[in-house]
Amino acid sequence: MNLNDVINWVSETVRQHEAWAIPIVFFLAFGESLAFLSLLLPATVILLGLGALIGESGIAFWPVWAAAAAGAFFGDWLSYWVGYHYQGRVAHMWPLSRNPQLLVRGHAFFERWGVLGIFFGRFFGPLRAVVPLVGGICAMPQTAFQIANVASAMVWAFGILAPGAFGIKWFTQWMA
Repeated sequence: MNLNDVINWVSETVRQHEAWAIPIVFFLAFGESLAFLSLLLPATVILLGLGALIGESGIAFWPVWAAAAAGAFFGDWLSYWVGYHYQGRVAHMWPLSRNPQLLVRGHAFFERWGVLGIFFGRFFGPLRAVVPLVGGICAMPQTAFQIANVASAMVWAFGILAPGAFGIKWFTQWMA
């Protein structure tokens, strides 16, 4: 099964069973934000596609946005906890043990930007799940981490879903 098959299957499932949109989006955003799993799950492309599906099908945007924000929030929170609990041992866990440069890049990003690194790290591909992990490894204060986490999760969820959800509606109205 290739990426296109996965995208088509998820899109068709949501199209035929709109009630599944919220748990599917939550799971995808959670997986996209969770250290280790985000390196294996191509959720960004699927979420962008689901944004377009929301726009064309009339699925309510805000509950799906809330699911994406919550999934992203909890994925980063768990990544932070793993880093805090396991500290430097995470470098020896798969798949980071096969990609040690990700942890090094995440650490450099975090050291340079601190709390802002937690916020902005969500918007940079592989750093998305590694930076919260590094925040935990570096014992970043929980409150500062969670403020950046919740804020970035809400902005990221909007940014990944809104172009498709609102762009399709705007484009079809403009073309009419």
